[in-house]
Amino acid sequence: MIGNDRITDYINSLAKELPPELLHLEREAIENHVPIIKKDTQGLLRFLLKVHQPKQILEVGTAIGFSALLMGEYTMEDCQITTIEKVAMRLVEAVKNLADPRFPQKDKITLREGDALEILKDLVQEKRSYDFIFLDAAKAQYMAFLPELMQLLLVGGMLVTDNVLQDGTVINSRYSITRRDRTIHTRMREYLYTITHREDLETVVLPVGDGVAISKKL
Repeated sequence: MIGNDRITDYINSLAKELPPELLHLEREAIENHVPIIKKDTQGLLRFLLKVHQPKQILEVGTAIGFSALLMGEYTMEDCQITTIEKVAMRLVEAVKNLADPRFPQKDKITLREGDALEILKDLVQEKRSYDFIFLDAAKAQYMAFLPELMQLLLVGGMLVTDNVLQDGTVINSRYSITRRDRTIHTRMREYLYTITHREDLETVVLPVGDGVAISKKL
């Protein structure tokens, strides 16, 4: 958690409760140590969706389907969500959850299974476009995804990137990072510098959850 835990807990206590079926899925994920978006990130995402009212959403990183279902809950009936996942153990749960009749918003969601970069390239070839992209996948690959994401994102659209501050360690010196994590650390710093300095993006980085970057394409 980044920042003051007591403040975060208080802010989270003010949040509107999730619908029962999503709350149950969240609790299952927490009990089974499955990584899903944190409570304060959920609130930010819900706010952005309500304000922006996207029609076409792309999610990179489905995990068990929680965030896709959350986005389905807080978007208009005609919104369509495409979500990408390749990790086999996550796909088993995602397929189950996205077919579960408890979640009526599942009908908005299309799951594409496979390598994210290859699928993104396919979507570009298909001339698909999105007005809202939620990036929550392998952090070391964010820079590799960016060229395709920029082609897919409509002017005026939002790119929301999760986990960009890596529990606050992104500010540390590279040499204070364990050797196995240095590549992710370096690539995330490169990604953050890039999205905050591109002339075709306006970006703000917020210490919410594990860090969220919100970018609007100009």
